[in-house]
Amino acid sequence: MRKKNSHNELGKPGAALNNAAAGDTLALRFLYRTAPGRMLLKLLIQPKVSEAAGRYLSSSASKWLVPYYIRKHDIDMKGVEIPQRGFASFNDFFTRKRTTDDSGKEDGYLCSPCDGWLSAVRIRRTTVLMIKATRFSLRDLLGDAKLAEQFRDGEALIFRLTPADYHRYCYAADGQILFEKKIDGKLHCVRPIALRGIPVFAQNSREYQVIRTERFGTMVQMEIGALLVGKIKNHDRMDAKLNSVQSGEEKGYFEFGGSTIILLFQKDAVRVSMKEAREKNAAGEVRVHMGECIAKCSGKPDCFFSPGG
Repeated sequence: MRKKNSHNELGKPGAALNNAAAGDTLALRFLYRTAPGRMLLKLLIQPKVSEAAGRYLSSSASKWLVPYYIRKHDIDMKGVEIPQRGFASFNDFFTRKRTTDDSGKEDGYLCSPCDGWLSAVRIRRTTVLMIKATRFSLRDLLGDAKLAEQFRDGEALIFRLTPADYHRYCYAADGQILFEKKIDGKLHCVRPIALRGIPVFAQNSREYQVIRTERFGTMVQMEIGALLVGKIKNHDRMDAKLNSVQSGEEKGYFEFGGSTIILLFQKDAVRVSMKEAREKNAAGEVRVHMGECIAKCSGKPDCFFSPGG
């Protein structure tokens, strides 16, 4: 009899595939499932095309997109800093700031680095990580075989940001930055239909920092870009010799594009509790908000949401 997989991935087996089918759009089906679409996709993921799209979205000519985008995604603008003369461009709106900081800090607990949908996966020797229906190795993701080995049998927390989410993110724990790495890649879509066809994150540009924490050991916090611009804008700390970081402190932001954040932990460093989760989707992903308590270190009671959350 086959032994049941004991990893800590959220949701039931196959739920991710059902959610992927629900998330398909006609445009993505065309791009990934037809010959003309794949030819167009090859053009779209070229750096020059991505840069041109980024320039347009950062120009005043893109301002007309703002009210349309707010209506389409039903974005709540309450608590958002709005410039006196309005947003200067679509990216100015997309990287908007909140007037209040909801990033709480509780001793011994790990906070969510962003708004989005969370899944948790136990890191195995072979398949390592599985996001939706795509498996890929941690070594390829990190671009570092020795570093990947340190996280065997550890935990990966995967945060998927949707277009409607707040796209600024913070540090998940207090610590010291040991080193950071940027990996160039062909930008690719993180939508479910794309995940079924290629090892998406092996294609994407990504940045990460290795952080030594007192409570959770050595961890990795990684940001991943997406289709077209998908730009990662992390605040410059290493050049300024600001190696010390605090939980809830802003780390950076994404420009336009559905994006992903991954936290990696070594064996037995964190315990994730989903029992009190208030909202789950068809894939078993849990809705989280930046600053909420999502995991604990040894000796702390289980926590998912901050008290009063």
